[in-house]
Amino acid sequence: MASNGLNVSQHLPRIGEELETVIYKAQCYFETSSFPYPDNVALASALESIVRVNGAVPATIGVLNGIARVGLGPEELIELAASAGRSTTRKVSRRDLAYDLPISKLNGGTTVAGTMLLAHLAGIRVFCTGGLGGVHRDGENSLDISADLTELGRTPIAVVSSGCKSFLDIARTLEYLETEGVAVATFRDGRDGTVRFPAFWSRDSDIESPLAVNNELEAAQMIHAQNQLCISSALLFANPIPEQASISKNQMDSVITVAIEDAIKSSASGKDNTPFILDRIRELTGGKTVSANRALIESNAIRATKIAIELSALEKKGSEARQDHSELNDAPTKRLLRQNNLITSNQETLQVPGGIPPPATILSSDQSAGSESSVEIIVAGSLALDYSCDYAPVMRSNTLLDQTPQLYTSNEAKIRSSLGGVGHNVAAAAHLMGASVRLRSRVADDSCGRQALNLLRRKGMSTESIQVLDVTATQGTGRYVAVNDGHRALFTGMADMTIFDQVSTDIEGIWNTGGKPKWVVVDANWHDSTIHKLIRSGKAGGAKVAFEPVSAAKAVRLFKKQAVGTSELGVYPSHQIDLLAPNAIELDSMHAAAQSEEIFQRQDWWHVINSLGIPSSGARDQIVSITDSTLADEGVPQRAIQLLPFSPCIITKLGARGLLLTQILGADDARLRLASAAPYILSRSSGSESPVGGVYMRLFPAAETVPADKIISVNGVGDTLLGVLLAGLVRTNDFNVEDLIPMAQMASVMTLKSDQSVHPDIGRLLDDEEIRRHLN
Repeated sequence: MASNGLNVSQHLPRIGEELETVIYKAQCYFETSSFPYPDNVALASALESIVRVNGAVPATIGVLNGIARVGLGPEELIELAASAGRSTTRKVSRRDLAYDLPISKLNGGTTVAGTMLLAHLAGIRVFCTGGLGGVHRDGENSLDISADLTELGRTPIAVVSSGCKSFLDIARTLEYLETEGVAVATFRDGRDGTVRFPAFWSRDSDIESPLAVNNELEAAQMIHAQNQLCISSALLFANPIPEQASISKNQMDSVITVAIEDAIKSSASGKDNTPFILDRIRELTGGKTVSANRALIESNAIRATKIAIELSALEKKGSEARQDHSELNDAPTKRLLRQNNLITSNQETLQVPGGIPPPATILSSDQSAGSESSVEIIVAGSLALDYSCDYAPVMRSNTLLDQTPQLYTSNEAKIRSSLGGVGHNVAAAAHLMGASVRLRSRVADDSCGRQALNLLRRKGMSTESIQVLDVTATQGTGRYVAVNDGHRALFTGMADMTIFDQVSTDIEGIWNTGGKPKWVVVDANWHDSTIHKLIRSGKAGGAKVAFEPVSAAKAVRLFKKQAVGTSELGVYPSHQIDLLAPNAIELDSMHAAAQSEEIFQRQDWWHVINSLGIPSSGARDQIVSITDSTLADEGVPQRAIQLLPFSPCIITKLGARGLLLTQILGADDARLRLASAAPYILSRSSGSESPVGGVYMRLFPAAETVPADKIISVNGVGDTLLGVLLAGLVRTNDFNVEDLIPMAQMASVMTLKSDQSVHPDIGRLLDDEEIRRHLN
């Protein structure tokens, strides 16, 4: 066991942990106040009992022997509490952790700032304490401002306290919190009218609270909304001391004045200032503040526990609203959900030598969905938060306005968010169709990254292969913003996927799933060289490889020579890409890139093209008869044919026009002899020794013409199609893809009508008798 690091108790539930009966465990966490031993042990034990009795899981936080501990056990709590007041026991804030853990290895009580940071690293979202630090009186000259305030501005956690210590400058403290972007709300606690911010030992100060909440549900709603918006600052909920324990403000003002004057005379400044003033106030009040301290922190623990329970209920309700009831009843999916949710980690602690561990150690500690050897599909691609902005022009005088967003100005819109990213969407679609899937992706250690991981777990999908990277100025969790016109068709999109630009060196880690998957999907969000390493690794492992081009700009990465180096993309039958799934724009982009890189001049490419059996004069008439003249004029089928040597199966998504399937048929493919397939045989190879039998081309019309007012979002429609296709292919041992396309198209239409990146109901397609006949 490492001597330095972060130790998270094995008894604490992970965020999003649930039982099969979908009962969520609420969470609430606190820091003990500075009480002398053994009173501090008694208080900490009492607070933990209060939290448990009220239905949550407590975790006392502190530093013991150079290890930051979240969830101290009884013996650890006694050991830490007994060291209070010794010279070897320190007051530990954010700035102290990097020294105290690996260097001093001492014991320490954590400040609000230190506790917030450690709780946040452990995935904790609700934390209670007695009172905050703040701006000291005369702080405008001394610049004595507690680190608690800056921590509130940068760490997303809900803090329940009885305000800040009343000997501080409360007005300037609230001003500072406003500057830091911290929402401050005070519980009304039975009061009507104006609610004033508490003054710690007194229920009211002279300062009006910025916000007021009536109950714990309203507080939980604020936390839930802030999490949904990925706001990275804290929420401060001020809970006034119980009335029976309150000390009058006039009495406290007099005592505080004397205590501050004594601190000045004694030159107690910096980190010694607050302990000196607190001790002096206790003496001057004859110990009244000690009993008041106990009353207020017990009240705060009860309040925080109730907030945590309400928050858990809100998240459960939101998860159930997103999760299709039929998904839970679908046998293969239910099996995967059960396996994912009921397998817990045997790891007792989470420790990393040398200080605070990388957040990935905590956030990625769950077990995989399904047994290790059962993974059928690995998707290496993006995980992101998607935002859909649907242009919603305001009607004026019953005049139908232009449905296109106006440039260079703000537009009225309806904005929604959901979990997305091309890799996630493909994996989620396959997962909902009963396939065993592993998503390999990256998020940053920011609020959006944690939200993405939590949402992924609630879908019953493993997060074990999700890397969690440090946040930098140029690197955060992936985000995609789609700006749609009034018909909800994509007008423009903005993607921040820079987290995937970093070259990956752990390519072989893709096989850490045990067993060997049948398919590996690679999306084009990765760095050029990473894309090709993933593709080669997938083929070397015996899997088939599908490539999702993502966008016109990123699609070209597949054909960049500088990325491929000496290992150029192979051609049929030694190809690396088994299935390519672009839309028409991406197909054009890839074709142009291959042409620009002079890939069409390669002799091995010419050899395959010549063996396809297409006349040197071209095959326009045949193409038109199979597809239509518009597609032929646009050159879509021709470009697909020219890319076939690199991927013998190309599915070109054409939006409302359907999709075009273009395939190389092997010399022994039965379709070359089937009458039902004859209308789609574009050409036949004349070479008796060639592995190529011919070209199969088929235009599938759209499964349904969806009226504009029924389209909710175009995000994830093509990804849904690919995920469903792959789930069908693994289920049927690579049955002919054309037999699976109608099902995939129906799933895509369902996503088109959904506000999610993948419609949660697509599993219902498995109930269709005709579809089941194809799959079985």
